[in-house]
Amino acid sequence: MRVLILSSFVAASRVGGSAQLLALARLGIEPVLAPTVLFGRHPGHGPPGGAAVAAETFEGVLAGIEAQGLYEALDAVITGYFAMPEQVAVAADALTRIKAAGPATRIVVDPIIGDADKGLYVREAVAVAIADHLIPRADLVTPNAWELTHVTGRRATDAPSAAAAAAKLGRPALISSVPAGGDIGVLYADGGKGWLASHAPSPAAPKGTGDLLAAFMAAALVQGRAPSDALEVAVGSLAELIAASGADDAPLASLPTTLTASARVRLETVGG
Repeated sequence: MRVLILSSFVAASRVGGSAQLLALARLGIEPVLAPTVLFGRHPGHGPPGGAAVAAETFEGVLAGIEAQGLYEALDAVITGYFAMPEQVAVAADALTRIKAAGPATRIVVDPIIGDADKGLYVREAVAVAIADHLIPRADLVTPNAWELTHVTGRRATDAPSAAAAAAKLGRPALISSVPAGGDIGVLYADGGKGWLASHAPSPAAPKGTGDLLAAFMAAALVQGRAPSDALEVAVGSLAELIAASGADDAPLASLPTTLTASARVRLETVGG
């Protein structure tokens, strides 16, 4: 199995596309990373060092991957962080070419644009470009609840409202950070219904959990799991990683080699 990642490379932090690359490799999936930024560390620690990858360079990297014959050999693509709308345009063209080469390739779009604590943390033009050009090409969209609200204009304050908002996307969605009573939930929604996987919030979770959730879900799906099972093992594996890692960055040793369910996670149906 092979997955292409279009996202950030962060050298000293287990976040972004570099964390997804490691996570997929640990699961026995061949990862291919086309970076959108080259950072030294997560910006949450301070100035990250490095810079965005020029759109022309990003396009050239993808051209090399295509020339190697990999577009028709992909099981999935994960899109993540973009620094400029020009990169999004390059990614959208690549997704079109990948689908033409391999129609069964699963496109997972993680619209990394903001969160409830910081609001929008990319330029508005980037957020608009992702909504206009990547989400319509997705087989699965993986926003957090705040991103879902920003993209759809519908508030996602619990599982039913998140499912209703996700229905406006017109495609399956995996929504993280969904309030679930006193717990925190991840909702898989498709057509106004789905499943909610919830667990107790952690007082000190490592950075990059959203990136790893998208990678775990993509891995579970390309392994042939049904959506409800994929949700259960993706969230279960993440819950166990959080419990083992504590704060800051998740160490490589805490990344799972097999996706498994967890007793920490409760799974329930939502909607009809």
